[in-house]
Amino acid sequence: MSMLTDGAAATWGIAALATGGVILRPWRLPEAIWAAAGAVALVGFGLLTASDALAAIGKGTDVYLFLIGMMLLAELARTEGLFDWAAAIAARQARGSASRLFGLTYVVGIIVTVFLSNDATAVVLTPAVYAVARAAGAAPLPYLLICAFIANAASFVLPISNPANLVVFGSQMPPLLTWLSWFALPSALAIGATFVALRLTQAKALRAPIATAVPVPALPPGGHMAAWGLGVTAVVLLLASAFGLDLGLPTALAGLFTTAAVLLHRRAAPWGLLRRISWEVLPLVAGLFVLVEGLDRTGVVHLLAATLQDAMARSVGGAAWGTGVIVAVATNLMNNLPAGLIVQSTLAQAPLDQFPMPPQIAGAALIAIDLGPNLSVTGSLATILWLVALRREGLEVGALQFLRLGLVVMPPSLLLALAGFLLPW
Repeated sequence: MSMLTDGAAATWGIAALATGGVILRPWRLPEAIWAAAGAVALVGFGLLTASDALAAIGKGTDVYLFLIGMMLLAELARTEGLFDWAAAIAARQARGSASRLFGLTYVVGIIVTVFLSNDATAVVLTPAVYAVARAAGAAPLPYLLICAFIANAASFVLPISNPANLVVFGSQMPPLLTWLSWFALPSALAIGATFVALRLTQAKALRAPIATAVPVPALPPGGHMAAWGLGVTAVVLLLASAFGLDLGLPTALAGLFTTAAVLLHRRAAPWGLLRRISWEVLPLVAGLFVLVEGLDRTGVVHLLAATLQDAMARSVGGAAWGTGVIVAVATNLMNNLPAGLIVQSTLAQAPLDQFPMPPQIAGAALIAIDLGPNLSVTGSLATILWLVALRREGLEVGALQFLRLGLVVMPPSLLLALAGFLLPW
């Protein structure tokens, strides 16, 4: 028993150090290095076998494929001038009003998140918004913050709006109409509260004038093809979700086919485009999957399942509220991807008298997994991808700077969303 206790303590210690490295980025090393180092340490110290680590990495295959497809489409859109073209149109539509540009950006962020997923908002929309701000002569940060926060706030409108939604519900995914009846009001409350908080906190910056006469560059054929690729991807994702299929492979194929078509049209080699993609995101995700597998082996999931059962025995509503708040905080301590995997395992293992899990519990957990990460820069994969996109533009947002804003934005939107979901029950 002592060996088990020592092994569990060591696993938790390594996971804590790796997570701290991802959050704080000591010596400014990329997040992926810390996640991968934690995974290697678990295997190196014999806390997890190499075969178990490889199996854990394999569990993320759908996520890797999804990210590959989206990163290809985003880099293609950037290279072919789609972002600059769309940015100039948006800047002209704002007609010199920073507030109007802020609202337009927010609406576009909602649309991209709902129909292409929150990760797409981080990967695809962030560079486009930076281009918008540059075209309008505006300070970019207020508009870029929209990409980070709406990526999480709008990510439970549809099942495809966040890959974590598919993780939490697993095989118990409700039909689309049921989903909308559960999450339409909470989503509207989260989106509205997030907008109000961001608009108020950025009010001073939005009083500055922006350009009115913005020239719109011509969109080359490759840009048109990239735009079609993004549109087709959105349709493919909706169809895949409707038929209960994984989203990764269709997204990757859409990205690969679009990239191949553009490169063939231009008779260009792919190496330049491939070098500009942030591939380090993939080992980051793989490392997180291994860390979760290590934590699972310590018995934490069984303990959480038993605790949840006890709470539900006293009050399902109270257990749902507690689940929502606790999971929301946990996503910021360990990232919502591993938190989502732990939640899914906990819901599946809870020794309930009836199955599936009461929808109040599963729904509250899902809202927390999606919306809770708006507190910290490493709360969700989407926010980490957003940080990576910002660094490519030479911008930095510190963990403390984001936390100060997150403390204003996230708690009200979370409480309103949970109330909108739980009170009708």
